[in-house]
Formats: sequence, structure tokens, C-alpha cells
Amino acid sequence: MHPGAWWLWACCLGAAATQTTNPMLLLLALGAVVFVVVNRRPNAPWARSFRMYLYLGVFVVVSRVLLFVLVGAKTGPTVLVRLPAVDLPSWAAGIQLLGPIAVEDLAAAASEGLRLATMITCFGAANVLANPRRLLRSLPAAVRDVGTAVVIALTVVPQLAESAVRVRRARQLRGSTASGLRGVPQIALPVLQDTLDRSLLLAASMDARGFGNRAETTRRDSILMGALSLGGLMALCVGLYGLLGESTSADGEQTGTPVWIGRGFVVLGLLLGALGLWWGGRKVPYSVYRPDPWGTAESLVALCGVAAFVLVLEALRDDPIAASLVVDPTVQVPHVPLLAVVALLVAALPGLITPALPATPKRAARARAFEESAG
Repeated sequence: MHPGAWWLWACCLGAAATQTTNPMLLLLALGAVVFVVVNRRPNAPWARSFRMYLYLGVFVVVSRVLLFVLVGAKTGPTVLVRLPAVDLPSWAAGIQLLGPIAVEDLAAAASEGLRLATMITCFGAANVLANPRRLLRSLPAAVRDVGTAVVIALTVVPQLAESAVRVRRARQLRGSTASGLRGVPQIALPVLQDTLDRSLLLAASMDARGFGNRAETTRRDSILMGALSLGGLMALCVGLYGLLGESTSADGEQTGTPVWIGRGFVVLGLLLGALGLWWGGRKVPYSVYRPDPWGTAESLVALCGVAAFVLVLEALRDDPIAASLVVDPTVQVPHVPLLAVVALLVAALPGLITPALPATPKRAARARAFEESAG
């Protein structure tokens, strides 16, 4: 599978998660991501880090709830517990520590944390399903310098998981019995040191292979690339401002910013940006060994992600109440639009329609044991 297809699918699903704090929709999105990862995760050391992204998501939710309990505004009517309130001085803008904890506010804080955890899981799935080093080969030549730095940064978490497994196995061979939280202080420093060493080795190996090298550019080319990039960004800013300023009156007449300003400047900005990337790429000579092909499976994965995002937006536009958890006056059962459920089911289709990967030895042993027990 082309890595760009998985990243496009994950970005679309993460963008859909940003549009809602409905816990039911977020849990459905999480289920779709986990289903795809479990069925299509490759047998590679860097692909074993998905569990760490899940742990990070749980940590985000717990941290969001604890921060709300510590300094959050308590406005809900249903008080769950009353903690002693601590008023800070006037220079602290009236912030109050602790105080009564309402069920409505607690549920809203948890749903906001769940949204961020879903986004983290989506990008973690892209990092697990697609090797970021392969994605670097598909980037435009003009952004390969930035892409190299991003790839090295993205490999830190997978290498952290791999280093943790290797250090824990080495400690077990030496007879260490510390496990759980007691073993964290003993393995934290070796894991961090090993992760940083492997990241530096990756950066050195990529530099030795020519990543980040750039041919000399003339002053004319530099000015032209800067003008195209700056002009594209300015046109995009004007276009986005125009799109936000568009409005329609009750009788259907267009008011506010004219349509051609917003959409026209957005298109102009994209064209100038693409032209700047093309012109800048002419000065970065590089070759690609065995480029990843983009076939039918990649198109289906990308289409599933885009369709899920569009359908979720359409469902939330038709039913705005379903976009958030209703806590006024009390916590209510979240309303789940049928179209949004269909969209998230479509997002889970890549776990079935993409080519199956070779079974790992552990999976093959489980399959044989299941067949023997069934027989």
C-alpha cells in the first residue's frame, strides 16, 4: 500500500473527529481506526507502537478531566461532589481551584479530551500502517528538507516502543523482576537514550544518502520562489477571509463578501503554491528507487477517508445538535445521526477491501489453534 493513501485516510478521519464532541461518534471513529489497524498492521517493529498511542489517548482524557477538576469553571446544576474551594488572588483573573464538581461539566470535559484522543489515535494509525520513511519518497522535491525533519520526528514514538520492548527483554534475561510502575524508573533512562541514539543514526544515514542536499540557486530563483510562496499564502488568507465573510439573507440574496473573492483567491493561492513547489523542486535533484505505485486499493482507501469526512460534515450540518454532547440542563443521551454512523462504517472499510498482509507467526499459530479447536 502507498503510504500517502493511509495518511490521507487518517487525516480525513481526524478532521472528521475535530467537528464533534459527541462521545458516541468519537467512539465509533476510534472503533473504525482500531479495526483497520488490527487487520492491516504490517509485521514490522515500528508497527508495534499503536498501543502507545492508545495509552497516550487515555492519558489525554484523564489529564483533561483532572485539569477541569483543578481549575475548570463549575456551572452545572447536578453537583457530584463538593471539594474545598481555594480562591486565588485578584491578579489571577478570578481563577478558583477545586470547588463543586458538576456531572454536566465533567462529562463535557471528558468528551473534549476524547476528541483529542481520537485525533491522536488517527495519526498514530497512519504512523503504524505506513512507514513515514516511505512517505518521504513521495513528497515534492521542494519540501524534502522539511519532510526529512518531520520523518525523523515521527519515528521517535515507534522507536520508543521498540526500545522499551528491547530494554525490558534485556532486563528479563539479566534476572530483573521489577514490573509495572516499579520498573518504570529503571528502564526510562535506557529507553530514552536508545531512542535518541537510533533517531540520530537515522538522521546520519539519511544525510549520508543525500537527503537534505540542495543545489546552488541563483538570486533570481530565490526571489521567484519566495514571491510565489508568499503570494500563495497571502491569496489563501484573503480567500479564507472571504469564505468566512460569505452570508445569505433570508430571501436568498448574497450578502457580505462576494463569492468570487473567497473562492477565487483560494484557487489562486493553491495555484501559486503549487507553482512555487514546482519551481523549487527543479533545484533539488534526486532519484527515487522503486517508487511506490498508486493503484486501485490506494484509491479506495483515499475515497473511504474523503467520503467519511464529507458524510460526517453533511450529517452534522443537517443535525447540529448531534455535533456535541448536550449537557443543558442535564446530561442527555447523545443523538447519533444515521448518516454519521454510515460514514464511520465507510471509514472502516479499508480493513476489509485492502490486500491482506502475510500472517505473522503469532497470528498463524492462533489461526491453527482456532481451526484445531473448531475441528
